[in-house]
Amino acid sequence: MRTETEEIRRNLKYLQLLARDYPSQAAAASEIISTQALLKLPKGTEHFMSDLHGENEAFVHILNSASGVIREKVDQVLGPAVPDAERAELATLIYYPAEKLPQMKARQPSEAALEGWYSQTLFRLIDICRLVSSKHTRSYVRACLPAGCGYVLDELLHAHFEDHDKELYYGQIVGSIIENARADRFITRLCELIKRLAVDKLHIVGDLFDRGPRPDIILDLLLRHHNVDIQWGNHDVVWMGAAAGSPICCATVVKTTLAYHNHGMLEDSYGINLRHLQRLADHYYGADDLSVWVPHADAARGPYTPGMLHRCAVMHKAISIIMFKLECAVIDRNPDFQMEGRDYLRRIDYAKGTVNIAGREYPLRDTSFPTVDPVSPAALNADEKLVLDKLVASFRQSAKLQQHVRFLYAKGSVYHIENGNLLYHGAVPMTEKGAFAAERFEGRLYAGRALMDYCDERARRGYYAPEGTAARQSGQDFLWYLWCGKLSPLFGRSAMTTFERLFVADKATHTEVKDPYYTWYNEESACRRILAEFGLPGSCHIVNGHVPVQEKNGESPIKGGGRLIVIDGGFCRAYHEKTGIAGYTLTYSSRDMSLRTHQPFISAEKAVTENIDIVSRESILEQENRRVLVEDVDEGEVLREKVHDLKQLVTAFQLGWIKEAETQDRVW
Repeated sequence: MRTETEEIRRNLKYLQLLARDYPSQAAAASEIISTQALLKLPKGTEHFMSDLHGENEAFVHILNSASGVIREKVDQVLGPAVPDAERAELATLIYYPAEKLPQMKARQPSEAALEGWYSQTLFRLIDICRLVSSKHTRSYVRACLPAGCGYVLDELLHAHFEDHDKELYYGQIVGSIIENARADRFITRLCELIKRLAVDKLHIVGDLFDRGPRPDIILDLLLRHHNVDIQWGNHDVVWMGAAAGSPICCATVVKTTLAYHNHGMLEDSYGINLRHLQRLADHYYGADDLSVWVPHADAARGPYTPGMLHRCAVMHKAISIIMFKLECAVIDRNPDFQMEGRDYLRRIDYAKGTVNIAGREYPLRDTSFPTVDPVSPAALNADEKLVLDKLVASFRQSAKLQQHVRFLYAKGSVYHIENGNLLYHGAVPMTEKGAFAAERFEGRLYAGRALMDYCDERARRGYYAPEGTAARQSGQDFLWYLWCGKLSPLFGRSAMTTFERLFVADKATHTEVKDPYYTWYNEESACRRILAEFGLPGSCHIVNGHVPVQEKNGESPIKGGGRLIVIDGGFCRAYHEKTGIAGYTLTYSSRDMSLRTHQPFISAEKAVTENIDIVSRESILEQENRRVLVEDVDEGEVLREKVHDLKQLVTAFQLGWIKEAETQDRVW
């Protein structure tokens, strides 16, 4: 007892703060009881996705369907007695209630038929909602209920239909909902509630931006999600740098969006003004042969006129030259990056039209450099400086982009550990011998977890360090390094060969050598070393993205004897031909961990009108011998600590060290 009271004395200031929420023994005891009960509930389902790359329609469908979990619940509740087509349509209604509901209502031939359909649909949705709410406390479900109809939904969800009188009572409630023209609202709210309760936590393992058309829609949805974390990918950090006002990151973001003919999103969704860039591009490069600069246009999202492609190509060249100039300056002021030799504008023989790469001369595919001074090739001319200043200001003044990037910082990190899973986007850099690769930054060596922690801390400097300080400049440069640096955990390759792909025909120069990590992660012993480096036992898992798995060539996403799972299967349409599929997702429920393999998503329109789901294949990675409970996972440890603190609070009340507030429940 003495030891316990000594601990309470040490924690007294904290316990006094806790007493503000639980001002009496009764209040604290009640919370202890409910918290201990919560420990015995099944753990919530976790949903893992990666490398979304702006593919908003596919993302929305995967999110709405929870990678097939919702359809499984529909099938479980309705059973084979209900035709498959009917179950598919109900699942589609849950995915897209606003779009599907009018279509289903329009097919009803009469008012009486519509009322019958309303009644059947409401009861079916209530049954499904009951099933997905069974993992949660009633208070949690209540907190998720929408304002305005929460009381009625709470009554419906907790009915006992085995009692005939109650069936009559609840039937009356449903009838009253229909009679008072509230059925549409209740159906929509039930659909949204099912989706919320079916998945407890969403993990996004990097790369929300670039290539696909609408990363902004994805981020808007994530902002509204009830429980999400993000592990930054290299395509994310360069946007974070652009929002912070880094000129090199701004130029890189614009160059990438133009390379995929996606600048409409930049202008329309984020309000980035490209007018000054267009004028400069037309002036200096309008008459050039732009065949090298034609964007990767997705025919399915066309058609694209020659004028549209020319406008994009000419800006693509203009911003690329600016970007290559800025790269020279960043490399100069950051010798720690060890990127000497990649300042290619200085390695061009402008008279001969060749470039020196690793000691060898290569002819250039494009030799028109009207804004480059061969004497000082990294210098921006006056027009380029103006364009760059306008772009940086536009990125910094974009309210939506700033909101999205603050969210990425708040919910994101280089890596994340939860419930025995280590999540990161790219790699833990390694040597050829399998040791953790070390790199010197700011006078210190970092490797393994320490390198990841350092990268996280320095990335935050780029956005949050005071304006005009060396720390902010350093952090912004480092955000660019995380995008393309050879020991960046978010990149994991020897170099990003953007210059070579644009200017050199020899494809041997285009090769981006993968970090040795991508060889070692096939070895179980190496994966166990990585887990140990992050304080996890060898029975845990690593969830990795970044490098698309080429399933069509027989590659497996399961590495290292099952210790590591790569969930980048080519979500982005640009990768579908390469991988043979359209992405992986992972679900981890109280019963199993399963990998879902997805085929290409056609369109949201077809999903709604024809009830076409993404064709998916499920592979069970691990089956639990018993249901995993809340007490078995990280949340359980937090709750046990809470119970411990509350018990100390009760003792402090009893000893008179903290005075109870005057309440009406003193006798409880």
